[in-house]
Amino acid sequence: MSADAALLGPALLFCPGDRPDRFAKAAAAADTVILDLEDAVAPEAKDVARVAVKGASLDPARTIVRVNPAATGLQEADLEAVRDSPFRLLMLAKAESAADVDPLDGFDVIALCETARGVRAADELAAHPAVVGLSWGAEDLVASLGGRSSRTPGGRYRDVARAARSRVLLAAGAAGKAAFDAVHLDLADESGLADEARDAAESGFAGSMCIHPRQVEVIRRAFEPTAEALAWGRAVLEAAAGAAAGVFAFEGRMIDEPLLRQARRIVAAAQATPAPGTEN
Repeated sequence: MSADAALLGPALLFCPGDRPDRFAKAAAAADTVILDLEDAVAPEAKDVARVAVKGASLDPARTIVRVNPAATGLQEADLEAVRDSPFRLLMLAKAESAADVDPLDGFDVIALCETARGVRAADELAAHPAVVGLSWGAEDLVASLGGRSSRTPGGRYRDVARAARSRVLLAAGAAGKAAFDAVHLDLADESGLADEARDAAESGFAGSMCIHPRQVEVIRRAFEPTAEALAWGRAVLEAAAGAAAGVFAFEGRMIDEPLLRQARRIVAAAQATPAPGTEN
């Protein structure tokens, strides 16, 4: 089995593994739900969460289970529970090397690069045959560096976080794998979330992770091509169909294959099938 991670987005919603009362609502709201056995679950609730995940009746194609790193001593119990479930797509928290992925035999894996070592190992992780995608996390990254905040007082990512984000995206792209952007923790900052999600879409991320259902639609709208971009894409492809050469002029701009690929992606995104739970 190999999941097409690029189809999981654009909005991937975390749901605490010890809150089975929220599973169905989260799955209905988002494109993909991430059942969390790691940070969203208190230590004393880990066993309850594993039992809940094992008994969950969500669509396996639209469900990810985030498991703890091996170094915590919690991963073996996580994997035992997931193996008894229908889910075969994992998110590995704090992945730092290809060796961290090896014990996850039989699963597809999204490697979460959220420490300094993990970001530096992004290329190695992306090349692992079990890895179908990468993501990253700003808060754990800055904590691993001894820092105090991933963002400036104005809400913008600090340069080190932006560098990590870019590195993860480039590593995923070079390996032909999907990349997913980090969560936006300020629930009241819908404008900031929209800006980051729009930048993620334009840069090449396959989707963005989120922590609250109300963030889902913000992300979806941001990943949709604007009317202006869609009009440009369709016009470029129409012009290309009638062009006599591979390179041609369009509205004062030279169009070649890279721009044609961008136009195709814009049009394809607009034509994509609506996600479960959404309406046209």
